[in-house]
Amino acid sequence: MPEAQKDFYETLGVGEKATTEEIKKAYRQLAKKYHPDANPGNKEAERRFKEVSEAYGVLSDSKKRAQYDQMRKLGAGAFAGGGFQGFDFGDLFSGGGTGGGGGFSFEDLGGFGGLGSLFSNLFGSRIRPEAQGPRKGNDVLVELEIPFELAVEGGKTTVALSKEDNCKVCGGSGARPGSGTTTCQECGGQGSVSFVQGGYAVSRPCPKCLGRGVLAGDPCSTCAGRGTVRGPKKYAIKIPRGIATGEKIRLRGQGEPGVAGGPPGDIIAQVRVESHPFFTTKGANIYCTVSVNVAQAVLGSKVKVKTVDGRSVELKVPAGVQNGATFRLKGMGLKKNGLKGDQFVKVEVVTPEKITEKQKKLIEEFAREGGLEY
Repeated sequence: MPEAQKDFYETLGVGEKATTEEIKKAYRQLAKKYHPDANPGNKEAERRFKEVSEAYGVLSDSKKRAQYDQMRKLGAGAFAGGGFQGFDFGDLFSGGGTGGGGGFSFEDLGGFGGLGSLFSNLFGSRIRPEAQGPRKGNDVLVELEIPFELAVEGGKTTVALSKEDNCKVCGGSGARPGSGTTTCQECGGQGSVSFVQGGYAVSRPCPKCLGRGVLAGDPCSTCAGRGTVRGPKKYAIKIPRGIATGEKIRLRGQGEPGVAGGPPGDIIAQVRVESHPFFTTKGANIYCTVSVNVAQAVLGSKVKVKTVDGRSVELKVPAGVQNGATFRLKGMGLKKNGLKGDQFVKVEVVTPEKITEKQKKLIEEFAREGGLEY
């Protein structure tokens, strides 16, 4: 009987009803704890880091998570016996289209791990080689925090991360230079195997040769025959003007190495803009709050307001302005996609905490003449 698939929720230490933010928070804590850079040479930490990353890769993606939850509900017992009891995987994973399911590939659900490994553990009776060409490497998702000013003006920054790259000594073959390779007998040199049950075939990369189709005659001492090594990398990233929290920047071809000669994946940097003590943004518009005293509010005034381009402009506050009134500075917002937003200034009327007796009498007189209660 195949080994039971590990529970991704249990791996991250969250419940089945966990929100996306709770899943992200748990992943950050565990990834920081088990990151290879913080545990050099610790194989157990490296194993846990991969498990945590695999679980996050599925649970952080709403589509994959829904598919995974569906499989957990069905359980391995639902697939025992004839024909998966009429269950159509084509409908579940192809976006609702019909299909017979024969030869259906779950490669897009996780490569060497994720849901691909889940299905390979659920199904199990027969294994056959399946021809499969070069495959693109996995994308690498990183969070990139940038200063508010950089988001406004645009510019360049760097991102540092630890990622897999082809071993430079063996060129990704996994074999010591000059030692040659042999055809993998597990997959017949095809690089992938399929698990067959009830007329359905689930394809995944060969676990023995890791999708390469060949085995190292003499493993490379640098990468221990894996063909890849993990190490720190730095990448320059161009930040476009007006970028907002949640937007993504893609560095094409800088992700994990491809399999069997396939192209590398991408690095996807998800941006988080640091908060600013005075400004907030929404789209291309800028928002801020300025304070005026009672005299300015009653009599009217001119106040200086900072703008995101570093200048100060004069805002005319009319007499009798009310607390919370908002004024627009046209064209003083962010430059984004060839357009420029506006700056909205909210007025906050501040009353004095302490006044003199003379000031108190003057205010009382003002209230009486105006028929104001106090």
